[in-house]
Amino acid sequence: MKIIDLHCDTISRIYQERKQGMNLRNNPFQVDLMKMKTSGYLLQNFAIFIDLGETANPYETFQRQLKVFQEEMRKNSDLIAPAATYSDILANEAQGRMSALLTLEEGEVCQCRIDTLHELYRLGIRMMTFTWNYPNCLGFPGEPAPFANLKYIPANWRRTAGYSRKEKGLTRRGIEILEEMEHLGIIPDVSHLSEEGIRDVCRFAKKPFCASHSNARSLCHRGRNLPDGLIRGIAQHGGIIGVNYYGPFLSDTPDTQGHYMSRVKDIALHIQHIADKGGISCIGLGSDFDGIDNHLELKDCSKMELLERELKNCGFHESEIEQIFYKNVLSFYQEVL
Repeated sequence: MKIIDLHCDTISRIYQERKQGMNLRNNPFQVDLMKMKTSGYLLQNFAIFIDLGETANPYETFQRQLKVFQEEMRKNSDLIAPAATYSDILANEAQGRMSALLTLEEGEVCQCRIDTLHELYRLGIRMMTFTWNYPNCLGFPGEPAPFANLKYIPANWRRTAGYSRKEKGLTRRGIEILEEMEHLGIIPDVSHLSEEGIRDVCRFAKKPFCASHSNARSLCHRGRNLPDGLIRGIAQHGGIIGVNYYGPFLSDTPDTQGHYMSRVKDIALHIQHIADKGGISCIGLGSDFDGIDNHLELKDCSKMELLERELKNCGFHESEIEQIFYKNVLSFYQEVL
């Protein structure tokens, strides 16, 4: 079974632990190239994740992580190659290589500047979230982190007023950046964005967009998860929703030790619910591997047969599982890349 995963944080994890000799080919994390090859990956979206609370200069931090990605692509060109277009994905597959799509998790990196957004595109970014867990110049997050967590306060918060501002959706500048992302070919990613912000994207977007790693709120009542109306809204725009494997986004109930376990049956339940509300064609996989803890039944990306088996047990046909595992996202990329 081929696999496309819409979101992992492995590049940022390697960047953080570079001094320990971590690399993309073989590592103890949830994603590496050998594990991907074992499961039959066609493509992995690699996010560059920026925590505004941990850096005084988000763009410089992005550049440092980008170098890690570029180095890993050069060193492992026998197994994987960057893909910036749909035709790149097909060409890499024909050459026996997996594809790596570069994404950005934190829209503040673009500095609310059109020229910076163009630079991100030139550097290979093909998908970008508007926010992570802090308000920024583009919008407001679905689950804001405590203000006290910030070591650094972005300078432009003097303009957006951070947590105190009245609007909770996209800012006016966020709408302008959305329009330019669509013009360039950077896929808008609404994971982490507030409900109001996602409604704004539904209102203003002219092309399909995605929620790269988001689940169903009807099954788990977290602000990061999508209510049914927004599942339908994304699907009606021809968009895609990548189901997240993180335990606290799958179930409201911890175990006796207080851990929120990630079980394949719960991943399958979220897939089933999204299919019921938005249709089978709007579902993909968005593991959030290497951005989540290790309380996982599906321990890493080499264990994907566990989810395939569970979906079969839930009554999904082989053709539907192929849609979920890769075909829906591949069709989505054919349209928007």
